[in-house]
Amino acid sequence: MKRSRYSDTQIMAILKQAENGVPVSDLCRKHSMSRASFYK
Repeated sequence: MKRSRYSDTQIMAILKQAENGVPVSDLCRKHSMSRASFYK
């Protein structure tokens, strides 16, 4: 089984930032992830 790159708390923090209005493209760039991974 593949190990997740981000912990559950990190994922929740990223999603909260997106809910607060931070653009998804900025979040993906900051956390080195693709947009597809974010929406998955």
